[in-house]
Amino acid sequence: MESPQRKIWLNFLSLLPSTLLSVLTIAVAFLRFYDQQDFTFLATIEQPRVWSNRLTLAALVVALVTFGVEWDRRNRETARTENERVERRQREIQRDRAAAEERERANRERNRAAEERERANQERNRAAEERERANRERNRAAEERERAARRARIQNRGAILQIRYQIEPNEANGQALRNFLAFLQEYGD
Repeated sequence: MESPQRKIWLNFLSLLPSTLLSVLTIAVAFLRFYDQQDFTFLATIEQPRVWSNRLTLAALVVALVTFGVEWDRRNRETARTENERVERRQREIQRDRAAAEERERANRERNRAAEERERANQERNRAAEERERANRERNRAAEERERAARRARIQNRGAILQIRYQIEPNEANGQALRNFLAFLQEYGD
């Protein structure tokens, strides 16, 4: 960063060529159009025309220097403006990239969360299937126990009817045993 003192000198020096050009132009005009009759101190200058030509050449040189200084100033200004534009564009690009990265990160997070939800759903579904399978197994086991209990009751009833008939072979016990055999034949196992 430039110091304030340096800026003051640079501003002064940038004004110097155009000011000097104006002073030289005035001096050339003064020497060309006036003589010692108009201003008595012009008598001290020998050959005012030669001095006028010399000052004209000096004015041309100063005009070229002024042109160069102005050219350089405008080029620096253009370069500075272009640099600022490039820097601004780079900052915009960086902001856009950062925003895109942030959106991408947010998308990855959303995807990861969706995958986690999907995995959790799958786990819940597997757990539900396992519970369902366990329930079916329990139901089958309960049905099997019930069938086994029913078979045992039927076998016990048949054994009891056989024993009653063997102990007391009467018509009622025989009829009960025949009914039981008909039941077994009709419904099977």
